[in-house]
Amino acid sequence: MVKQLNKLNNFLNFQINELKQNDLFYSLPVFSSASSDKMLLNGNEVVMLSSNNYLGFANHPRLKLAGINALNKFGSGTGAVRQIAGTMDFHIELEKLLSDFKQSQQSLVFSSGVAANIGVIASIMQQNDTIISDELNHGSIIDGIRLSKAEKKIFSHKDLEKLKQLLKDSQNSEKIMIATDGVFSMNGDIAPLKEICELAEEFNAFVFVDDAHGDGVFGKEGKGTIDFCNVHKKVAMEVGTFSKAFGSLGGFVCGSSELKDFLVNKARSFIFTTSLPPAVTAANIEAIKLIQEEPVHLNNLWKNTNYFKQELSDLGFDFGESISPIIPIIVGESRKAQELSRQLLNQGVFVKPIVFPLVAKDKARIRCMINAHHSKNDLDLALDALKKAGKNMKLFS
Repeated sequence: MVKQLNKLNNFLNFQINELKQNDLFYSLPVFSSASSDKMLLNGNEVVMLSSNNYLGFANHPRLKLAGINALNKFGSGTGAVRQIAGTMDFHIELEKLLSDFKQSQQSLVFSSGVAANIGVIASIMQQNDTIISDELNHGSIIDGIRLSKAEKKIFSHKDLEKLKQLLKDSQNSEKIMIATDGVFSMNGDIAPLKEICELAEEFNAFVFVDDAHGDGVFGKEGKGTIDFCNVHKKVAMEVGTFSKAFGSLGGFVCGSSELKDFLVNKARSFIFTTSLPPAVTAANIEAIKLIQEEPVHLNNLWKNTNYFKQELSDLGFDFGESISPIIPIIVGESRKAQELSRQLLNQGVFVKPIVFPLVAKDKARIRCMINAHHSKNDLDLALDALKKAGKNMKLFS
């Protein structure tokens, strides 16, 4: 027992030291304030540029009140998984509201977007099936594919010619799934969903979209990239999350009635997880109502995003092909991304570096995330800090 524990600790320490030597080690920052445009880190106020709280809903009074009322009425938890005694009327209300919002037949709520991706893919795709996946898809899509029994094929990022060839080569498969993110979380670009759906139609495949970073951001009333690309009824399965623009927690999948019935009985990450607690579910309901009733939040998000990008471009920073509020400032080496993050923090701006394995080794970056509640002063402070740090590090001429 002691020898095995020593071996385990030696292995862990070796891996940790290797990460530190290669500037790939992450420590956990601890905040002491609500998620907002400015937050308290170690007692100091910083402009927050690393939050998925796109619309500022995480601390919105309506979501907080909805959660408090549900907590008082229903308690802190449901006490069971959905299949046994954990389905409450508010879960059904959320799923109905979500289906209407997403213009789908049905929806099913999971504990997280990760759980939804894993549960949907692993349960549906079987032996003799094929999954064709964009190389930059989220890790939870990759994990779902690994847990399935299907053959896996990867196409270069948004490479439609390669996708077409892989579809041709997969025609003997029983089922063919094309899996893609809607918005790619490290680049801020979006999938060419119109063209992907056309190829799916041509080669008898179906499309799976994880729109975690598109929900609440793209499309009319924030309905997502499927609405933005006008491919309603052409996507078989849309996975999303309440943990980003909607400011809360939980994942979901939207699709057909048959899909929902199947997943309730077959998706292990749904079956074996206690249902979302009342306060969280009530906040999710309120978030869907709020985005439709108060378009000012979405308008402010895009106003801030466009301003920040224009100023970054004028300074000479490279943010790739981003067309979303995810703005990667690509610097190349991991140590440069780490150093840029440190210099910004010294100036009161919090933005985390993104390094391998989250991105390629030569594509390290800091990833700026804009939200609706950033003031112009917030953004100008961050831009000034970036200008100073960029000159110090000779990132541009």
